[in-house]
Amino acid sequence: MKSLKIVAFTALAGIALSSCNKKFEEYSINSNKPAKVPPSLVLGGILGDMNADKPWSSVMRWNQFDCCNYNYYGDQRYDWNGADFGSYFSMTNVQQMEAEAKRLGGKDVNPYTAIGKFARAFFYYRMSSLVGGLPLTKALQGKDNITPVYDAQKTVFIQILQWLEEANTQLATQIANPDMSASAEGQVLKGDFYFGNDMGKWQRAVNTFRLRVLIALSKKATDTDINVAKQFNDIVSNPAKYPLMESMDHNMQFIYNNINKYPSNPDNLGFDATRYNMSATYLNTLVGLNDPRAYVTAEPATKQINELHKLPSDITAYVGASSGESQEDMSSKMSNVDTAAYSLRSRSRYYSSYAAEPGVIIGFPELCFNMAEAINRGWVNGDAEAWYKKGIKASLGFYGIPTAVAGTVTKTYKGVRYDIPFDFENTYYQQATVKYLGNNADGLKQIITQKYLAFFENSGWEAYFNTRRTGVPTFLTGAGTGNSGVIPKRFKYPDTEKATNTVNWSASLQSQFGGSTDDINAQMWLLQ
Repeated sequence: MKSLKIVAFTALAGIALSSCNKKFEEYSINSNKPAKVPPSLVLGGILGDMNADKPWSSVMRWNQFDCCNYNYYGDQRYDWNGADFGSYFSMTNVQQMEAEAKRLGGKDVNPYTAIGKFARAFFYYRMSSLVGGLPLTKALQGKDNITPVYDAQKTVFIQILQWLEEANTQLATQIANPDMSASAEGQVLKGDFYFGNDMGKWQRAVNTFRLRVLIALSKKATDTDINVAKQFNDIVSNPAKYPLMESMDHNMQFIYNNINKYPSNPDNLGFDATRYNMSATYLNTLVGLNDPRAYVTAEPATKQINELHKLPSDITAYVGASSGESQEDMSSKMSNVDTAAYSLRSRSRYYSSYAAEPGVIIGFPELCFNMAEAINRGWVNGDAEAWYKKGIKASLGFYGIPTAVAGTVTKTYKGVRYDIPFDFENTYYQQATVKYLGNNADGLKQIITQKYLAFFENSGWEAYFNTRRTGVPTFLTGAGTGNSGVIPKRFKYPDTEKATNTVNWSASLQSQFGGSTDDINAQMWLLQ
């Protein structure tokens, strides 16, 4: 027994001595955290980050698609503080993805570098559109530069457009000369849950997104450093070089399922279904156009049914609340479920499953309306009305509404089915409010209005960005808006920038806005 104790002690002593001989750096290594991974795994996280602005989020309330009537669940105030700069973290993952692809045999140009260009453009577009100028040329250098200077917003947008040009070129190269060598994992696209690793569809998404960026620059159409109209025309006049989306099948969209659940689903039906109601900016516009999307996306206001004795097939029974209404008043009007003044979101569509509809990030209807707008503005030649009609039809089709021939829209309410006749060509489109009024200001207003309706609960901030740029539709304001009843023009920079990058943060405010105030009502270069 004594000898066994000696052996045990000796073994323990050996372990202790070997531990003491380890280098200090070795203790900082987490053996449970991989230091190297395939680029496809990193790609998945990047693609997920592109879906950050989900349906029925606060972003969608700021788009004035819906309202929250109960303060526990949120509000629709525009008292904006610091923007989310999490996209910089996403772009460090882009860098890592590219490095992993190179490590695993990827050439200097490979599918991951091409998507990396697009991802940088996507994230910078979203961030810059929300705040203004950004650290770009000196950003993402880690400890080598923790206080990067800010680039002007114009510089940021020029770089965004350049990245998209390069992404298109790199994708075209990969499509024309695929290298599917199994030994070069960094050369073969995997892990793409948007397009199933189809680089042809990626190329269409890249160029469609580039048209979005150019449309966002409409106030800069005379800037010769950018040449918005020429860039737009170069793309649409050369489909072989710059293929675009051609149908809803080309949408870049997040498909929800029983694991990645749609934000509204059976799990939260009992918690918040009655705490949100539709916004007048969206729903009342549909009603004014006699548009059947009202039946699909909303429920009739119970006051209209129970007190005014309207049928669920009567489009005037669908009523949205002003986003500017005080939340207290809105809540009181929705407190009685049997006499609620405003329409709820459709529970049969948005709460009956875990996959109500795809979350569109870049979609074909937007492309159609962007083409119509560019033609209306005289940037390119073409038939604006044809594109306008195609965009409306694509959006209606997303909701299963027939457009090729006359048909019906089915509305089921409390177990009763209502079949509502719908004829796109002979009835809906012949309305004076819908039929295209020509390449003039009135026609442009129609295009932007229909694009807004097509953005319902998708495409992130685009509805707000387009309204901020054009004033169409008019966003409703009031006590519930906050910010003294004003829709702001931008977010502030994150507080961390003020605290840790003070000199460059201050210099950026001075150069952009002529002062030291980080003001949410200040006019960024993009809007001047």
